[in-house]
Amino acid sequence: MRGRDQILQLLLLYVFLSVLLTLATTSYGVNVTYDHRALLIDGKRRVLVSGSIHYPRSTVEMWADLIQKSKDGGLDVIETYVFWNAHEPVQNQYNFEGRYDLVKFIKLVGEAGLYAHLRIGPYVCAEWNYGGFPLWLHFVPGIKFRTDNEPFKAEMQRFTAKIVDMMKQEKLYASQGGPIILSQIENEYGNIDSSYGPAAKSYIKWAASMAVSLDTGVPWVMCQQADAPDPIINTCNGFYCDQFTPNSKNKPKMWTENWSGWFLSFGGAVPYRPVEDLAFAVARFYQLGGTFQNYYMYHGGTNFGRSTGGPFISTSYDYDAPLDEYGLIRQPKWGHLKDLHKSIKLCEEALVATDPVTSSLGQNLEATVYKTGTGLCSAFLANFGTSDKTVNFNGNSYNLPGWSVSILPDCKNVALNTAKINSMTVIPSFVHQSLNGVADSADTLGSSWSWIYEPVGISKKAFVRPGLLEQINTTADKSDYLWYSLSTVIKDNEPFVEDGSKTVLHVESLGHALHAFVNGKLAGSGTGNVGNAKVAVEIPVTLLPGKNTIDLLSLTAGLQNYGAFFELEGAGITGPVKLEGLKNGTTVDLSSLQWTYQIGLKGEELGLSSGNSQWVTQPALPTKQPLIWYKTSFNAPAGNDPIAIDFSGMGKGEAWVNGQSIGRYWPTKVSPTSGCSNCNYRGSYSSSKCLKNCAKPSQTLYHVPRSWVESSGNTLVLFEEIGGDPTQIAFATKQSASLCSHVSESHPLPVDMWSSNSEAARKAGPVLSLECPFPHQVISSIKFASFGTPRGTCGSFSHGQCKSTRALSIVQKACIGSKSCSIGASASTFGDPCKGVAKSLAVEASCA
Repeated sequence: MRGRDQILQLLLLYVFLSVLLTLATTSYGVNVTYDHRALLIDGKRRVLVSGSIHYPRSTVEMWADLIQKSKDGGLDVIETYVFWNAHEPVQNQYNFEGRYDLVKFIKLVGEAGLYAHLRIGPYVCAEWNYGGFPLWLHFVPGIKFRTDNEPFKAEMQRFTAKIVDMMKQEKLYASQGGPIILSQIENEYGNIDSSYGPAAKSYIKWAASMAVSLDTGVPWVMCQQADAPDPIINTCNGFYCDQFTPNSKNKPKMWTENWSGWFLSFGGAVPYRPVEDLAFAVARFYQLGGTFQNYYMYHGGTNFGRSTGGPFISTSYDYDAPLDEYGLIRQPKWGHLKDLHKSIKLCEEALVATDPVTSSLGQNLEATVYKTGTGLCSAFLANFGTSDKTVNFNGNSYNLPGWSVSILPDCKNVALNTAKINSMTVIPSFVHQSLNGVADSADTLGSSWSWIYEPVGISKKAFVRPGLLEQINTTADKSDYLWYSLSTVIKDNEPFVEDGSKTVLHVESLGHALHAFVNGKLAGSGTGNVGNAKVAVEIPVTLLPGKNTIDLLSLTAGLQNYGAFFELEGAGITGPVKLEGLKNGTTVDLSSLQWTYQIGLKGEELGLSSGNSQWVTQPALPTKQPLIWYKTSFNAPAGNDPIAIDFSGMGKGEAWVNGQSIGRYWPTKVSPTSGCSNCNYRGSYSSSKCLKNCAKPSQTLYHVPRSWVESSGNTLVLFEEIGGDPTQIAFATKQSASLCSHVSESHPLPVDMWSSNSEAARKAGPVLSLECPFPHQVISSIKFASFGTPRGTCGSFSHGQCKSTRALSIVQKACIGSKSCSIGASASTFGDPCKGVAKSLAVEASCA
């Protein structure tokens, strides 16, 4: 018996130790709820700063660095959409590999110590092809998108449930110990729901109920949905959301999309949003009761492959975000927002303890105070006019620049003013290296080009139909391209051959572009634009007696992603197609004849994008001709700097590096000549307010992820659609040309010094700081330094009438040879070159 007792005791001890081990290695879930002020995490209200990073718009190798830079910038949460068409390109066939490894992305967010907001949608908009819906969904019998339609709801619920189940299986919801604290169902439906009539309301109620039934253990939100049913939180999207009010007194004020810039379109100028305005919008939101704000985007990334929506959305999705397309920190935007986040977090204890009390300080001037009975006090002073003002608050005087907010974590001392930037500016530069140059040149990265002609017209499996077919229903978006081909016989006595030079081919298309070939030769082209995708061309052609072939190549440039019934938006040549004999007004309508159709290109069928097949190298490289595939091999630019290809000299097409598509290129799409005037951050921002790059190609530089290339032996393949010269292509690496800062005597001291509560530091005044942006760099030269009344901006500073003669030597001594340096921007450092005059310190440096 004694032996049995010992065995039993050992078994019990083993079970006990196993339970202890399991408990020790299990992540305990947290309880995420909300009240009228904020999200509550384990019962504690939180002020949260979030930023959007879309996992398919960068590479797996970039994710950890992007997430860490986001954390370093003061973010608490990473927000992403879930892209249905990327994950289920064919019904019931799923892809969660590589850039689409959603689970890995969310795990990396958690490993960095951040929370996640999973916006399942599954409609996402996002300037993403077809709004994120897979094309096969369009062909489900009886389906109508985003309304009270049973086939649509069944598919939407199936995919949403699949994503939720994946997250649960990996224990990624906060209720399971994971990072996901929020999920979103639907997306901006309130912007267009009136188009769907009464069915919209029943659909939204169903979507809310369906989402809640999935039992994620975390709250759900609906953005731009004023009638979001309880317990769904309705949230705001826009450039400003300080005036937003949720639809229940029991729900917190949340901002799911604060647009950090705007997207670029082919044919458009490059939009940007001044950080002073962005910071103002953020501060106003938290001032007036907001507790969760998300930057859309924090890193925009790249629209690889054919993922762009629109149509005409560019391959770059940079969005003027704090982390640029290549994953580099954009200064001063990243740094100024980091300081803003620190300042807001200094107020967090007061913000979550009570409700705000706002009072007027004058016209367009407000003070908002968060004060508790225990002595906590934080305040925001806002000037939402465009002129500078001085205000009195609690017995003290404060200068408020126009369109700015000052944050006072202790209701007395300013930690930050949104219009006064302490962060440095970094001017980037692209250093070019030739792809094909002089033989044996050290600057040449590539070898010679080879090529294959893409056949004009029908060259592979085809079919015949009477009349003109709409393109998307015909191709199901398997390719950008659809050939419409017709042979017609012209008799000798017909008016079209009496004076062939005056015959006109008239073609109308729903979009997005077309090329017309007559008897194998390019006769003319036409393209739509962002505001109007339709194309109508009248092309002079020469017809011959006898048989003539008309081959029309129609193409799409990203499918519609926004608007009511956007899935019904068509493309392609729907007519009429006519021959017009101008001499006597004779017209022949060809629209209803028997047309032969070919989906896609011969080169696509042959897999030329991989670089395989028999390529031609002799006799001479054809250039500036349509429909050519080009191939070359190249070595990667040395170093670790991000890589781009400059497609100047090319027309339009798509490019592949080692078989992976870097996206559509279109350097011949040029932006308007006007609209790029100097942009004043003061006053309400809009997507057309601040533009640059007018009268230039919308995009010439295209991102090639470092992880996609080897040091040598890489293959670059192009499909050139309209004609270009590939020998003009160059590689470029993105580097920093200069770093600058301009700090006035009236700037608040750095936020980190404010938090030290050091009176000596407060009296010392503002500080100018510089830091080289890349590892192993030091400040190598001071290009400009002036203390007094310097003028201009980074890259174009100049001295004012007042200047210290010692500024350059003092800055050189403090900075050269160091990775970073800090200098007091005051007369105690430089002497006083002009008493009684407001002074500032401006410095431009370079790193090596």
